[in-house]
Amino acid sequence: MSSPARPAGPSVFEPLGDERYAPTDYARGPWDPRALHGGAPSALLAGVLERTLAAADPEGEALHPARLTIDLERPVELAPLTVRAFIARAGRKVRIAEAELLDERGARVARAVLLGIRRLPDALDLSVAVPGPLSPPPPLPSEPVALPAAHFSHGAGGPMFHSHAVEHRFVRGTLGAPGPGTDWIRVQIPVVAGEAVSPLQRVAAAADFGNGVAAPLPVGWTFINPDLTVTLQRLPVGEWVCLDSAGQVDPAGYGLAESDLWDEQGRLGRSVQTLLVEPLR
Repeated sequence: MSSPARPAGPSVFEPLGDERYAPTDYARGPWDPRALHGGAPSALLAGVLERTLAAADPEGEALHPARLTIDLERPVELAPLTVRAFIARAGRKVRIAEAELLDERGARVARAVLLGIRRLPDALDLSVAVPGPLSPPPPLPSEPVALPAAHFSHGAGGPMFHSHAVEHRFVRGTLGAPGPGTDWIRVQIPVVAGEAVSPLQRVAAAADFGNGVAAPLPVGWTFINPDLTVTLQRLPVGEWVCLDSAGQVDPAGYGLAESDLWDEQGRLGRSVQTLLVEPLR
């Protein structure tokens, strides 16, 4: 199969055909110019898994993507990638899709699992249900904020995922500053060239920032997340996803970052990242 023509305008990935994708500079992370930000492959895998779940439904009924789990097993290099996706559990009420992300050598660098739950055609009468918290979402600031370039740049210049593919509007804190933080995040270019960004992709891209929004330690430490788990009550409406995040670490060298997820209508769900904690060398 021939490769599609190079599209106009920036995107995080360019499709090469046969579920192969070339990451652009907009996929790069801040620590190594040769490696991707975790939000880039997370969003890519989310989109492929959505399509895999939908294709397995003989009646064409959409499932609610209730849980997305991503294991970032190795650094993902700035080089063409292949996604292999399949249905791990078929069912009418619950369906599970899995995907592997492979580098040019065929080595697996990430894996992901998406659990879908059936949607009822008619709404249930939930008048007897105990209502959940009805707190309003954090306010969405009217202007973007400047990010701290000093410790979020590898010096190579050019676009990066955290600073050019997404936009940040902090309510409290800033990216990489220690302590809890609240950040509205918007994916502002296509994840895959020529494709609209889906609500699930917006959540996956944003949720990977939890450990940066609520950095548990100051400059001089790394707290890389080897995984990301997102559970959703519903999908976001609109372009913005808010993370209200907090982190904690253990002297043994591991930690946890947890985020409540919001859109402008209310709470969406929650995301969790385990952290590998080390002094920066």
